[in-house]
Amino acid sequence: MWMEVWLCQICTNSFFPSSVQPRTKTKMEKSLSVLAALIVLGGFSDALTDDASTERNPLFSNHTTTAESDRSTDRPTPTTPTQVSSTTVRDEQLQTKNSEEETKDETTKLECPPLGMESLRVDDNQIQASSYQRRGLGPHRGRLNIQSGIEDGDLYDGAWCADYKDQHQWLQVDAIHLTLFTGVILQGRNSIWSWDWVHTYKVQLSNDSVNWKVCMNGTEEAIFEGNQNPETPVLALLPVPTVARYIRINPQTWYFNGTICLRAEILGCRVDDPADIYSSEREPGSKDALDFRHHNYKDMRKLMKSVTDECPDITHVYTIGKSYLGLKLYVMVISDNPTKHELGEPEFRYVAGMHGNEALGRELVLNLMQYLCKEYKKGNQRVVRLVTETRIHLLPSMNPDGYEEAYKKGSELAGWADGRYSYEGIDLNHNFPDLNNIMWDAQETATDKSKVTNHYIPIPEYYTKEDAMVAPETRAVISWMQDIPFVLSANLHGGELVVTYPFDCTRDWAPQEDTPTADNAFFRWLATVYASTNLVMANPDRRICHYEDFEAHHNIINGGAWHTVPGSMNDFSYMHTNCFEVTVELSCDKFPHASELPVEWENNKESLLVYMEQVHRGIKGVVRDKETKRGIADAIIKVEDHDHDIRSAADGDYWRLMNPGEYKVVVWAEGYFPSMRRCRVGLEPHATICDFTLTKTPIQRLKEIRAKGGKIPQDLQLRLRALRLRKLRASTKAINRRREGQRGQQEQTRRARRA
Repeated sequence: MWMEVWLCQICTNSFFPSSVQPRTKTKMEKSLSVLAALIVLGGFSDALTDDASTERNPLFSNHTTTAESDRSTDRPTPTTPTQVSSTTVRDEQLQTKNSEEETKDETTKLECPPLGMESLRVDDNQIQASSYQRRGLGPHRGRLNIQSGIEDGDLYDGAWCADYKDQHQWLQVDAIHLTLFTGVILQGRNSIWSWDWVHTYKVQLSNDSVNWKVCMNGTEEAIFEGNQNPETPVLALLPVPTVARYIRINPQTWYFNGTICLRAEILGCRVDDPADIYSSEREPGSKDALDFRHHNYKDMRKLMKSVTDECPDITHVYTIGKSYLGLKLYVMVISDNPTKHELGEPEFRYVAGMHGNEALGRELVLNLMQYLCKEYKKGNQRVVRLVTETRIHLLPSMNPDGYEEAYKKGSELAGWADGRYSYEGIDLNHNFPDLNNIMWDAQETATDKSKVTNHYIPIPEYYTKEDAMVAPETRAVISWMQDIPFVLSANLHGGELVVTYPFDCTRDWAPQEDTPTADNAFFRWLATVYASTNLVMANPDRRICHYEDFEAHHNIINGGAWHTVPGSMNDFSYMHTNCFEVTVELSCDKFPHASELPVEWENNKESLLVYMEQVHRGIKGVVRDKETKRGIADAIIKVEDHDHDIRSAADGDYWRLMNPGEYKVVVWAEGYFPSMRRCRVGLEPHATICDFTLTKTPIQRLKEIRAKGGKIPQDLQLRLRALRLRKLRASTKAINRRREGQRGQQEQTRRARRA
């Protein structure tokens, strides 16, 4: 037994780094790997039933980890005589000592990634069960963090549930290849109607799915601790990592008022098998030399610093504010002139990490920074064109407090919601001003709906007060939107595979209702551009993530048709600024393991690039004063048959995103006569230039209009909007000062206590 463990340990220390990527092996390493596989295959029975205990073999120890420390008191007494020793660890890392370094008394970490139950890398046909209650509770539903439909009894329930309540039930996973199994992560059933979970379980292993051996803890069958509630993931590490092809989870006890239901993830490293005809297949990965790992706050800053050091001429890092706990919201801008807005050059942004536990967007944005820098230096013409013609802003972490919470628990143990909200418990995607209902209410009461403002709707007064429940992160992003004339944006989320477009909020608070904007056709184009170039979304054979088949909608959907989201950033961006924004749900797995990041980058790389290029669609130009030739700020650009206007930026330049066609465009500004011209948008991937020159109206005419009691001039509306923005910023500063004072007092109190 000791030789098998030693050989498994050497081959895993040599061949299984934290991320599963193609690797180069020396001749000696290959020989050791083959030898280990042959010995384990030949002595599999002994490996599972050897009398060696953790005392005899100090290389391995058994651990059970839970994301929460609370334990319920209604746990049934296990029927087996011995429990595996339990201790708390932070993540799914197995601590082991390298046999070659024992004399140095050094400890290294052996970390095996998940097989891919949650990420869907494990196919449905690889999962079997002893029995199941019905199709909706079949073995294919026993995936970590899978979400159920609203109604029980449908085809998409939230776990595998056995048809019988006895200790002979099991969930089986076929790893396809020989695998060094190291641990199991368990959850209960996701349901709003039922409470079901497994308290304790055994693990069985096999090479042929016929002959099974129970995982041993010394001389006794190992009993692993499961769950105490439906949602908290619990990790159990095998006493001795063991090589096999098949693994079974065999529940022993379960919630007294429920049944046998579970969701699971399996941890394991693939072992080279000379008898495996598919062993030469290349592991999926990426050819791009990027930093594929999860970055906490400090690591993120270091990476951004390294990119600016490598490409100082095209990058610039700035902050837009701070989180509740004082972490800075860093933005990297990439452009040939990164520190200032250039006339006629559109501003683009990617925002990630609005929900802190949806970590893939954060890493993709960090990957994008590196990629643009490296490819620009190589002379990649596509990237050079993007960088020289666009000012790209990248915010990798809008909710750093939430991310740090999820990061501490680890990619598989953060669960479905840990870190989603801000430190104050605010969902940032419901925290922006609800301007939709303000506009809709005004339209319903107006005698002439065409007179109702359809853009640049001011922030309501209540929202600017100091006691308003507005997160500092939200305030920072609103101020950022005001300072820069963004044209196009995408908000990167996780947990599904779909692209949603405004409106997110439905009329009359309907839970689900298709609620299109005036630019519905172009929004559908934007969503399609991303979805159709995403390698997973575009795969017609892909499995649905949870319970909604978005492939039936071509992987795009109106936000309101999915579920209503009042106060979303997408809607606010469209109603309060010129910027069009969609939400991209990047992956079924909100927080994929680091080993999945190279594949996810490849899945999304083309989508990220081609979506940025859409900022050059439609028309653009400069609105100038006929006499002075200077640009006119806040000029209104109206397109016929499009009930949504935009405004020119401070220098008079504007960008109007539109699909190909010929349009009648009218531009006017306060104190000027309107101007009209026809502008044609072609199929070419660049905007049509449509400049406008406006002539001032006589001053006397303006006085007559005001004397007759006409409608409030546009400049007054703009001043009101600017005033409320100043109030919002002032209240933000006041709140920040108060919080800094509170933190200072807390620090003084702690120091006094120490003294």
